[in-house]
Amino acid sequence: MPEREASVRIGILGAARIAPLALISPARESAEVVVSAIAARDVSRGQAFAAKHGIARVHASYEALVADPDLDAVYIPLPNGLHGKWTRAALVAGKHVLCEKPFTANAA
Repeated sequence: MPEREASVRIGILGAARIAPLALISPARESAEVVVSAIAARDVSRGQAFAAKHGIARVHASYEALVADPDLDAVYIPLPNGLHGKWTRAALVAGKHVLCEKPFTANAA
């Protein structure tokens, strides 16, 4: 499926059940936002999720999605224990981050 032009291109880390409600459907309501890519632990799960939700690209790893120069932001609906690691990685890569709560396990 061809990707439409948008001001903000977002990638999703993980094929989480919350993603359609929290991000994909709302993004469709805005001409300025497009969900451009997804990465899942299992590439076939990512491919199925992308096909179901009209996401143009599937990355083979979380690292590849975070490094994608065509993405402006990353949505992180991963299990809580992975939020800190992937939020930091996305920020270091220069991405804006939307992270499901909690952002981190402790103040440190």
